[in-house]
Amino acid sequence: MPWRSITAVALLALALAGGALAAWVARVAASAPGEAELRALRLPQPSVLVSADGQTLATLRRVHLQPLPLDRMGPLLPSALVATEDRRFAEHDGIDWRRTVSAALHTATGDVQGGSTITQQLARNLFPKEIGRARSLERKVKEMVTARRIERLWTKEQILERYLNSVPFLYNVMGVEMAARTYFGRGAEELDTAQVATLVGMLKGTHYYNPVLHPQRARERRNVVLLQMARHGLIEDGALRALQARPMAVSLQRPRDGDGGAPHFAVLVRRWLNAWAEARGLDPAADGLVVQTTLDSRLQRAAESALAGQARLLQDVAAVEWSRARPPFSTDPQAYAAWARRAAGFDWFWQQRPQLLDEALRQSGAYREARQQGLDEAAALGHLRQDARAVARAKADFTRLEAGFVAVEPGTGAVRAWVGSRDFGEDQFDHVAQAQRQPGSTFKPFVYGAALEAGLTPDRGFVDEPVEIRLADGNAWRPTDMGGPSYRWMTLREGLAQSKNTITAQAMMAAGLPRVVQVARAAGVQSRLDAVPSLALGTSPVTLLEMVGAYATLATEGQRRTPWFIQQVSDRHGQVLAAYAPPDAVQALARETANDLIEMLRGPVRSGTATAIRSRYGINADVAGKTGTTQRNTDGWFILMHRDLVAGAWVGFNDQRVTMRSDHWGQGGHGALRIVGEFTREALKQGWLDAKATLPPPLRPPAPPPRPEDDLLEVDPGHPPPEAGPPLWSGASPGMAPTVPAGVIVQRVGGSTAIGDAAGMQSLRGQDAPPKTERELEQALGPVRPATPAPLATPGLGLN
Repeated sequence: MPWRSITAVALLALALAGGALAAWVARVAASAPGEAELRALRLPQPSVLVSADGQTLATLRRVHLQPLPLDRMGPLLPSALVATEDRRFAEHDGIDWRRTVSAALHTATGDVQGGSTITQQLARNLFPKEIGRARSLERKVKEMVTARRIERLWTKEQILERYLNSVPFLYNVMGVEMAARTYFGRGAEELDTAQVATLVGMLKGTHYYNPVLHPQRARERRNVVLLQMARHGLIEDGALRALQARPMAVSLQRPRDGDGGAPHFAVLVRRWLNAWAEARGLDPAADGLVVQTTLDSRLQRAAESALAGQARLLQDVAAVEWSRARPPFSTDPQAYAAWARRAAGFDWFWQQRPQLLDEALRQSGAYREARQQGLDEAAALGHLRQDARAVARAKADFTRLEAGFVAVEPGTGAVRAWVGSRDFGEDQFDHVAQAQRQPGSTFKPFVYGAALEAGLTPDRGFVDEPVEIRLADGNAWRPTDMGGPSYRWMTLREGLAQSKNTITAQAMMAAGLPRVVQVARAAGVQSRLDAVPSLALGTSPVTLLEMVGAYATLATEGQRRTPWFIQQVSDRHGQVLAAYAPPDAVQALARETANDLIEMLRGPVRSGTATAIRSRYGINADVAGKTGTTQRNTDGWFILMHRDLVAGAWVGFNDQRVTMRSDHWGQGGHGALRIVGEFTREALKQGWLDAKATLPPPLRPPAPPPRPEDDLLEVDPGHPPPEAGPPLWSGASPGMAPTVPAGVIVQRVGGSTAIGDAAGMQSLRGQDAPPKTERELEQALGPVRPATPAPLATPGLGLN
């Protein structure tokens, strides 16, 4: 073939190849970020959660970034960056062709080098998904095209500023300002020469030159940067050696994710916001949304202070109680604070329960780290048992007393305060909405509400006596009270005020278990409720948020409102994207029932288990509430109702095998009540709650005053007394019931009157002999009122 033809073919092939290459470059360039995207580009702006009164609660961010203008970074930092990373930065138009060709030649010979300019690196930082960091020709072309476009739109100063604010520095930190604070505890403008060189040196490889993990590498790289700075006149020759000889002075200070209060509440809102934003194509970590919540920052601070202070005192109580076999006792928690300094806290607990040590170790962070390093369970436990510090930390975590608190505005359902644990840094588990614990006697209002709904009145009476309920499996349930039965005639009102289990059990029998479950559900309890007799005493686990919400239903005359926590969402410019109103109210309980319960729940505060609200905390406002304590003092509860706020607290240990040791300090009235009491006292003192506000009054007319004939015994007409035998009483007042013969007694069973013999009374009462006189009978039975009671549910009815 003639040379002319060969040349023509070669030129044609070259032209075709060149055309194909040009077409490919054009296609890749078209897929690179365009000028419109660059103009619209903004640095990530995290979303902010604010309280109802405008205070910042938390910042929802993917990275910690605090943008800083170039002129506030100090002159040394940008100059050191240019001297080290891109010394012809001021001359090129985004691509340093000399450096690019040199890097390509070195890479071809096996000496891999980077030829990217600061502008090219900025393009990668700004568009990590669109450009990426893969080692490919396509990525490089996209990077170069984007760099050229950046240079046409922004000045060199703007490029430097955006680069120094967008470069990542590990530990979820972005930009030089947050990097300076993370590694040196000061702002970027305050960095000295060696510190500037350290940060600039990290840009070659943040992980490889991490001064915390790899101090020697970081020091060598820092000294290279210092040398470059000296060559460009940024450091005097005499100072270079001294700076290079300096040790690495790094003190890692990780930025906290939350910068405000209510961290557990912030987690809840973050979860909601993520779902809300995803459905609308928004990014909470970058789009600068402003979420206004219902939380009141003043009430939140008061709640945090009350919980932290009281939980600390109760922790001292528990530590001292479990320090030795016979610990000292006081009703003043301040005494325990002094004793705790000298006591070996929980020493007796661990002596009595040595088998729990392995369980405590399994729950520790040190155990998880040991397993991650490849140790099996036995080896990990064996290793940790030999580590005194690991054992001490595991024991302390296992026996750390926890608490939760939440306050809801009953008229709207708005959540006003939320404290999920003593310290979010120590325990992220939320004891308001996540933890399900037995509510104890705080569940009893739903039992009494069911009895009211069944037609009983607050003045309906029962005898405080042993109760036995036969279960479907043939066993018997026998509820008891700490002080034993009094054999007094007690009204429902008094039974709730004194938190009598025997009276509550009889009220449950009168109402029937299905109705109890129905009333609790209607009020707002959503957790599983087991329809067994012990449910009346609060044995089905529930959350604190459910219980406080249900009490809020009572406080609003039976109107249930689902607790809510978001008022509106705005964009970074203040435009409202979504606004939310309080949820509609549902009349869940009859007004008469709810108002009767409010009046009955004034009883515990006035004369029952919650009198410390008045005597200790001086709260004389119209409030009502209920304490709760579970078996073995595992859980302590207290919920207090004010017209404008319902507040509740729970106190206990995460592991239910750890409890308060004494019955005194295990009671909700001596633990959880202290948190609610201190909070409410502060809220009233500061005027955040109206001290003159009143809860709704009862709608039912008051019971008539007792009449003389009301003291008469009632004999069940189905069991008339025998005719023979001397009278039981020595005399009869006018209107007295028919004479009861000797050897025949009148007994009350579940509110009904029946006739029995001495053996029956002895069996029921546990007495040696039946009462012989009117006075003895009255002492045994208490004041007996004639009544026509509603039929009682047969024991066992509805239990299956």
